Amino acid sequence: MKFDTPATTNPIDQLKVVGQPTPRIDGPLKTTGTAPYAYERHDIEARPAYGYVVGAAIAKGRIAALDPRAARAAPGVIAIVTARNAGKLGKGSKNAAKLLAGPQVDHYHQAVALVVAESFEQAREAAALLKIEYATEPGAYSLADAKDSAEPPKPGGGGGGGAPSTAVGDFQAAFAQAPLQLDVSYTTPDQSHAMMEPHATLAAWHGDKLTVWTSNQMIDWGRGDLAKTLGIPREKVRLVSPFIGGGFGGKLFLRADVLLAALGAKAAGRPVKVALQRPLIINNTTHRPATIQRIRIGTGHDGRISAIAHESWSGNLEGGSPETAVMQTRLLYAGANRMTAMKLARLDLPEGNAMRAPGEAPGLMALEIAIDEAAELAGLDPVEFRIRNDTQVDPEKPQRPFSQRRLVDCLRQGAERFGWQQRGKPGERREGGLLIGLGVAAALRNNLLMKSGARVRVDGKGMVTVETDMTDIGTGSYTIIAMTAAEMLGVPLKRVHVRLGDSAFPVSCGSGGQFGGNNSTAGVYAACMKLREALEKKHGAGWQQMPLAEAVGPEGMQAEDRIEYGDLDKKYQQSTFGAHFVEVAVDAATGETRVRRMLAVCAAGRILNPVSARSQVIGAMTMGVGAALMEELAVDKKRGFFVNHDLAGYEVPVHADIPHQEVIFLDETDPISSPMKAKGVGELGICGVAAAVANAVYNATGVRVRDYPLTLDKLLKGLPPLA
Repeated sequence: MKFDTPATTNPIDQLKVVGQPTPRIDGPLKTTGTAPYAYERHDIEARPAYGYVVGAAIAKGRIAALDPRAARAAPGVIAIVTARNAGKLGKGSKNAAKLLAGPQVDHYHQAVALVVAESFEQAREAAALLKIEYATEPGAYSLADAKDSAEPPKPGGGGGGGAPSTAVGDFQAAFAQAPLQLDVSYTTPDQSHAMMEPHATLAAWHGDKLTVWTSNQMIDWGRGDLAKTLGIPREKVRLVSPFIGGGFGGKLFLRADVLLAALGAKAAGRPVKVALQRPLIINNTTHRPATIQRIRIGTGHDGRISAIAHESWSGNLEGGSPETAVMQTRLLYAGANRMTAMKLARLDLPEGNAMRAPGEAPGLMALEIAIDEAAELAGLDPVEFRIRNDTQVDPEKPQRPFSQRRLVDCLRQGAERFGWQQRGKPGERREGGLLIGLGVAAALRNNLLMKSGARVRVDGKGMVTVETDMTDIGTGSYTIIAMTAAEMLGVPLKRVHVRLGDSAFPVSCGSGGQFGGNNSTAGVYAACMKLREALEKKHGAGWQQMPLAEAVGPEGMQAEDRIEYGDLDKKYQQSTFGAHFVEVAVDAATGETRVRRMLAVCAAGRILNPVSARSQVIGAMTMGVGAALMEELAVDKKRGFFVNHDLAGYEVPVHADIPHQEVIFLDETDPISSPMKAKGVGELGICGVAAAVANAVYNATGVRVRDYPLTLDKLLKGLPPLA
């Protein structure tokens, strides 16, 4: 199905099933421990062996010698895989570094060996007996030190399709002439996805055909890159990932667990399981890269922006992409004279790549503090300043309107609901020994369109089965896909069975970028429309008055199709918007910060399932609190690795850190987006949250912190005197 004209009235608009608050149909499996995750598959392959990954102990250099003899002689050892015996390996299109080092080492904890044994404990014990000697080389591990050598990314290498730089009007002249000028810099640190389920894989060969049961968000990407790395036809590879225990972008791409499980199974002649240890999840897989961001805003005394510039520096391995932290600044506020630029430094740290809302999440951590600072310069309330600089067209391409843009509604409804009028001047509101502050930030995340396919089958009893390689990373994909099929075919939800995450199924958009819900359901819509057309041809319009089992007949019927998009995304800027409000309490003596209340107001097209959508937003809000107050990968700048590479040292929010959270979805549809008239909320929920926390801390204390996270040591010297 080609979607190239705005959606009109269609079967989804009935809203008998879609749009209704619906518990997740996979919930019982997860709460009873019966959902089959990759490492826990005991039902598909007999006698699996266990692999233990050995990571490089240096950040840059080469393996000078590797002696496996002691390890090979250890009890239970079946095979040892290294670059010397793995055979010729390629490199996937989405990996910056090879997944198996040798002899060159590109980053710390890059995999150098896999030890396969009868038990996990035997594999781990034998791995410690490997004797490896390294020849180290000097490396670059500090973004601040490498900043001056950073260069614009190559065209097309801006990450997410963004241009390395943009310019409209004459920023320099307009900024120089602006009555009020803000010129500030901010930093965000390296961050880890810290998902609960590790990167884990079970691999088995049957002849020359490979099957991997793994934890991966993008089935088709993973299948293609695994085939390319192994040098075998993609039709010889099957990738299965029906349940994923968290990904947040860290499982978008092929990682070492998948490749080494495949190599280990080949070497051992039997199925092999591999799960990355937590330190390797942090240093071996991808992370959100640190940024240095400079923002300049020029306004008149009326608070209207006349000039705005946002420059960002980030680092990565050779071949890696930048953190696209300027992307939202190209769209969020008006201003005739504007400039954005990204620069990329070569670093020898582990690979930086997508993490929930790549670009916008760290970019808004800086921009939305700068907007508050500009509002203060102009003597305006921060909400009013944002409203005053709203735009209904793409500021860089004024001929291109937004398909929907209700940012002002989000801000106004949020301010009223949150009690924004209670906000006082910085440092003036106290409750005993606590300083109380309110903060706000705008949110933007673009609506991305991707082809997505599905197959719908109805048997002679009227049971509907939907198959697509779409994944469910905890987002509720099973439920919204079932809801879509139920709505389209007029059956109760209980008569729909959804099968996901198998490369044997039609290729979907996959899970990532907030595009999963809208595109995958649009693909199911397309397949259902094809089936409806076949039924119409068979029975005429009367099929809709017949029981579905009678309409399809005893043999059943099936249809397969995919959604493809025209150029509506070029004619209209498609984005989602929101406003985040936060109340904090800061201990006046210690600087300890506690979040007390949070509110998100979201404008994101049709909300397909309010239950799972709210769950996505509050989870994202929680991650935003972590980014604001505690999350930071500490870099050993001498040896080139992340020191706090476990969940004891890398702190994330827990239940005790998170107070009352409220979410409001504006009632809207976007017919420009898809037949579903939906967009997405999974990443919008994190965008701006950290800045809202930082702005609330400033309002509470009068201390402006521009370097994340906002730990108490950054507040102590500036706290107002104790009463």
